[in-house]
Amino acid sequence: MRTKHRTLPLSQLVQQADRLNGISRRELNPGDCLVIKTRNSTYLLQKVGEEIFEVSGGWFERNGLSPIRLAVRGCTWGGSAIKMDLVAACGLHLEFGNNLITSPIQRIIHFPVATLN
Repeated sequence: MRTKHRTLPLSQLVQQADRLNGISRRELNPGDCLVIKTRNSTYLLQKVGEEIFEVSGGWFERNGLSPIRLAVRGCTWGGSAIKMDLVAACGLHLEFGNNLITSPIQRIIHFPVATLN
């Protein structure tokens, strides 16, 4: 049985994008950590470069690839439209550089490097 996906017009996506409450790339410094809880998994991301993160948990853990260094492309609404300046936003899907797209993000916890031991 096929599930119908809700598709939004581009104009509505643009309006929503302006109101998103998430973590942007420019907010993160090297060493900062994010704990991202999706509907199906929990991921730990540590920023190591401009677009590169060390990622643990979730699909990567289940497939014996954790930890792995890869790019975070941005966040999607579940389709091909991507918000590349966002690393994580509740309600959106996280897209990694290996083409993995997560289930919708439910919670984000940001640990700035200055607060880590």
